[in-house]
Amino acid sequence: MVADVRDRGLLRPGKTLLDATSGNTGIAFAMLGAALGFPVQLAMPSNVSPERKRILSAYGAQVEWTNPDLGSDGAIRRAREMAGNEPDRYCYVDQYSNDANWLAHYRTTGPEIWQQTSGQVTHFVAGLGTSGTFMGTTRRLKELNPALRAISFQPDSPFHGLEGLKHMGSSIVPAIYNPHLADHTLEIETEAAYTMAKRLAREEGLLVGISAAAAVVASLQIAHEELAVGRSAVIVTVLPDSAEKYLSERFWEEG
Repeated sequence: MVADVRDRGLLRPGKTLLDATSGNTGIAFAMLGAALGFPVQLAMPSNVSPERKRILSAYGAQVEWTNPDLGSDGAIRRAREMAGNEPDRYCYVDQYSNDANWLAHYRTTGPEIWQQTSGQVTHFVAGLGTSGTFMGTTRRLKELNPALRAISFQPDSPFHGLEGLKHMGSSIVPAIYNPHLADHTLEIETEAAYTMAKRLAREEGLLVGISAAAAVVASLQIAHEELAVGRSAVIVTVLPDSAEKYLSERFWEEG
């Protein structure tokens, strides 16, 4: 997305990159801004983890903290307001509506999965935040194998702890999201993701974030369904986040 706005001359000297974020993409923007020399302004819910706040501060990004009760939607509305009020100041990337988001996965993630599985992948599972990972990867994999099953997942409630993911029925739906692309959509409980995050760390040596743990929960659910009817499957998912931004969360010590 950054390469796209730079190539199109939208992020030129004197402009500040602006976007709404729940964390990961905002941190990537902040890192790139520091490395490439452009200022970064983010809108983000104020209840994100302390680690996220410290990382953004370390990179020097400016952050407009929004009402935590409004989640990522509140951040989106604030970013839109800021861009509308000062269009000459900001280059509003708008990852939720930006085709460069899903195209990155169409061009890279999809082919990588196909190559690494030697074309044997039967199921692709991914969460819905901006929906870019699911949209782009699924489009490419279905071109390569129209019989592939694409399963998206989202939180099971508007009030959830799966940071970075959207409950589509109660949220601003990303413009890049096409609900018809999924063969099936699962709803994942926050507690199941917390439990899986601990299990992956303590049994597999994988220290992953909450949305990544939710991806494993969803993948195992699909695996159990396939085994129950005697079908073999090659199920691929994406673990988009490490646990470094969540280590202050209480669930690590609970249970």
